[in-house]
Amino acid sequence: MPLSNLPTLEHLTTAIILLDEQSRVAYLNPAAENLFGLSRTNLLGHPLQYAFTHTEQLFGTIQSALANHASHIEHDLTLGTYATGNKYHLSCTATQLQLQPYALMLEFHTIDRPLKMAREEQMIDQTQANRLLLRNLAHEIKNPLGGIRGAAQLLEHELDKPALREYTQVVIQEADRLRSLMENLLTPQHEPHFGALNIHEVLERVRSVVLAEFPASLQIQRDYDISLPSLHGDKEQLIQVILNIVRNAAQAMQGKGNIILRTRISRQVTLMKKRHRLAVMVQVIDNGPGVPVHLRDKIFYPLVSGRSDGHGLGLTLAQDFISQHQGSIEFDSEPGRTCFSVMLPLK
Repeated sequence: MPLSNLPTLEHLTTAIILLDEQSRVAYLNPAAENLFGLSRTNLLGHPLQYAFTHTEQLFGTIQSALANHASHIEHDLTLGTYATGNKYHLSCTATQLQLQPYALMLEFHTIDRPLKMAREEQMIDQTQANRLLLRNLAHEIKNPLGGIRGAAQLLEHELDKPALREYTQVVIQEADRLRSLMENLLTPQHEPHFGALNIHEVLERVRSVVLAEFPASLQIQRDYDISLPSLHGDKEQLIQVILNIVRNAAQAMQGKGNIILRTRISRQVTLMKKRHRLAVMVQVIDNGPGVPVHLRDKIFYPLVSGRSDGHGLGLTLAQDFISQHQGSIEFDSEPGRTCFSVMLPLK
């Protein structure tokens, strides 16, 4: 493609990257710079691996285009960048060129928004199903617990030795504890108490609690945007949401690692099928082993846990509470970096 044609690409809203015969970046337009957060000056003359991560699918698309001497389209491609640390869900068209010095043109279209909307639809349906399942589960557990507790009380009255009554007290206390768990965690009866709150007060409360639980080798760093305005929400619910996420991260790292609490403003976002001009994004990022692959599609389901001693309710409740705030919760995970992102609309 002659240099005289590049001004046309400069004004396209589609992200374009041109490669030379050695698969080095020979050109990228402003749309590509904006999409990936890259600098043309820094990237020109370098291979794609210099700026991008998770390039396996991309190179497969390139090889198919070169082998068939025709355009090849990959409709669901994942690509990351070192500059932002983000992952992008894209469709990519690779087209072979016979115009020196350009050998290949890569055209990218983001599909993040359609995927996000589909995930939110799935989350709404899943949350409703979770609520029904948890209510039924609580009902089925609470009834026999009452019988167990009553039987233990009757047995206690028939025992003469105080040492034996200690065993019945254990049964009664554990029955009471499980009944309380069913009432407070599985079937929360109270409506959210919405009011103005500072999201950083929520994060600081969580930070102090988790550091008290894991005082040895756990580090929790702050990366706050202190200019964020107040949120309208239930403070106790949001504390529980972030606490469940941070505590999961700390337990996954066995109390040894680094967690980042980050806040940012997001603009023009769609949450629960509604468009919002502004939203607060809270991210919990850890450098632990990552979410096991076999759990990633069902991590928000009830009773699903990566730990043998876990009850698998923390993230289910977190999703439920966030849906009551008309927000969203999602995650991205790989070994060495897991990021949970909570989006909350600003009224």
